[in-house]
Amino acid sequence: MSARDIVDADGHITESTEALAAFIDPAFREYGPGGRSRSYYPTDAWDRSMRGTLGEQAGTAKSWLDAIDRGGMESAVLYPTAGLSIGWIREPDFAVALCRAYNDFFHHEFTATSARLKGVALLPLQDPAASVDELRRARGLGMVGAMLPAIGLRKPLGHPDFWPIYAEAERLDCMVAVHATVRAPHYFGGDLFDTFIEVHTLPHAFAQMIQMTSMVLQGVFDAFPRLRVGFMEAGCTWAPYWLGRLDEEWEKRGSLEAPKCRRKPSEYLTSSNVFLPAEASEQLLGPTVEALGQVGIFYASDFPHWDHGFPGNIKEMEDRRDISDETKRAILGGTARRMYGL
Repeated sequence: MSARDIVDADGHITESTEALAAFIDPAFREYGPGGRSRSYYPTDAWDRSMRGTLGEQAGTAKSWLDAIDRGGMESAVLYPTAGLSIGWIREPDFAVALCRAYNDFFHHEFTATSARLKGVALLPLQDPAASVDELRRARGLGMVGAMLPAIGLRKPLGHPDFWPIYAEAERLDCMVAVHATVRAPHYFGGDLFDTFIEVHTLPHAFAQMIQMTSMVLQGVFDAFPRLRVGFMEAGCTWAPYWLGRLDEEWEKRGSLEAPKCRRKPSEYLTSSNVFLPAEASEQLLGPTVEALGQVGIFYASDFPHWDHGFPGNIKEMEDRRDISDETKRAILGGTARRMYGL
């Protein structure tokens, strides 16, 4: 495939507190633990880089433009790194200020530098009304989606408190992306473990299962039939199993306990408005693509995080024999364009 055909649907920038401080409301500039060495976001002590041997930094537009050229891609849609923990911020007013600062920072440092760098907005779901306002503002800044934290919030994403955000996203024709991260292992059973390899194996898919369950059984997909939802950074081969599980529960208990979910969960979750990433290493990708029907499957580099396989994972995807050339073209570019409305 040529460079003009490939779109990275989920890359990351490594934003710093120092960079965000230049854009945050001065009243909140000194917030955060640790004094002047602080992070605006809650952190943990896991050694992700394995003593500095894994991962890279990509905190500038130039670093990402270099990566795009190295991978032979047309463009990249970028998410934060530290900002994946936005759900753990407890003070709603600080969450609002931090999301505004991130969105302004991205617009100023990335969007304004190159049209090849697309951004996904941070929203302060701690204050749903403010999230609606910020989503509207972020679209004006050129953001192509909005991120929903899969871990950290005190309410699951299907909760009615968040429905005004989905209504506005649907009105604005803006996708929402449920994105997981590794924080608070007790959320997914990881507090039993003492090594990062054990903990990191669990959270992404488990968090997506949790939020998918909430959103579909609480009726989000029925209430907002045009809303585009991506479940990010957990691969896709877990999904057929989970759809079967949801259908079985719904058939037995849905009429009483999930009345807003009026159809089988799998009918919503195999529609053209649901999107999942494909890992080049997923052994069951071929049958998963067949099982998921109209679901959009997309390529994500995860660069520059410690576990990325970029740019080699592009060739791995192109070389697969269990999916058609048409499916490869969709995965490597077409789905991202449809998901983000590019």
